[in-house]
Amino acid sequence: MMEQVFPASQRVEIICLGLQLFQVLFLSLHDWIPLGGFNDVAAVRSQDTTLRLIIVTLAQSVPFSIGLLFSVLHLGRPYPHWLYMWLWISYGLIFVGELRAWWIPYLLYAEPERAARYEIMFGKTHHFLPTRNGVVPNSAHTMLHVATAATLFTLLVN
Repeated sequence: MMEQVFPASQRVEIICLGLQLFQVLFLSLHDWIPLGGFNDVAAVRSQDTTLRLIIVTLAQSVPFSIGLLFSVLHLGRPYPHWLYMWLWISYGLIFVGELRAWWIPYLLYAEPERAARYEIMFGKTHHFLPTRNGVVPNSAHTMLHVATAATLFTLLVN
C-alpha cells in the first residue's frame, strides 16, 4: 500500500522524519515524564540537579529539533546542503556519544564510576541484555541508539 502512495525516495524521507521525531521526543522528555519501566525519573533526579537536567535536555534536544523542523519544511524536496550536513553532524556526534557512554563500557572495558551511576539512574528500568562490565543498556536507550543508527542509514541512502 505504501509503495502505491509514496515513491521509494519519499518513503525513506518519511522514515527519516519518523526517526527524527522519535529522537526529539525521547531526548526532550525521557528525564522528565515517567514512562513506566522505560525510565526512572526520580532516580535520574537523584543524580542531577534540576538546572543540570534543563541544560542537558536543551543541549541534547535543540539541535535535533532544528533539524526536524527544517526537514519537515523541506518535505518532498531535496534537502539543502546545509541541512544535510546539519543532520549528519548532529546525528553523527550523538551516535559517537552513545557509543562512548553505553556501548564501549558495555562491550570493551569497565568504568566502575559510570557503572555505579548508571545502576542508580537506570537499575530499575527494563533491559533485555545481560550485564557486562557493570553496565547494562536499558531498553529505552537501546531503542534510541538503534533509531540514531537508522537515521544515519536513511541519510546515507537518501
